[in-house]
Amino acid sequence: MPDRSVVLRRWLPVLLWAGLIFWGSTDALSVPHTSRFLKPFLLWIDPRIGAETVAAVQIAIRKAGHMCEYAVLAVLVWRASNGAGLGRVRPWPAGLAWTTWITVVAYAVSDEFHQSFVPSREGSPRDVAIDAVGAALAVGMVWCVGRIRRRWR
Repeated sequence: MPDRSVVLRRWLPVLLWAGLIFWGSTDALSVPHTSRFLKPFLLWIDPRIGAETVAAVQIAIRKAGHMCEYAVLAVLVWRASNGAGLGRVRPWPAGLAWTTWITVVAYAVSDEFHQSFVPSREGSPRDVAIDAVGAALAVGMVWCVGRIRRRWR
């Protein structure tokens, strides 16, 4: 049986990051709130920027944020699952890669479902797809890093 403190050290970052994602899915990071600082910032960079360009940049930043937050979640889930603090790190197990990705995508689905109950937000299958791509990129990155590390041993 693994030491509880070791397991907690592995899984606490996952829980904290998932909580941060959940908080971001409330009204706190809705489009009206993020537009308050993003639009003035873009206008500061280029005062002649058009409204359509501002809207497009805001969408791009928000979608990139989706990919990044779920990429981080995937890395954290991978880290927590791979050995789970038992003093060992397993070589690249394909099953763990799939389990990590499916876990993160399931959380993305639940997060979008949560957003559907927030008046200033909406649940979007497109956002789940973006989140899934971010998770897949992160799992791929972990695989690449793992291969590089094995070559240097």
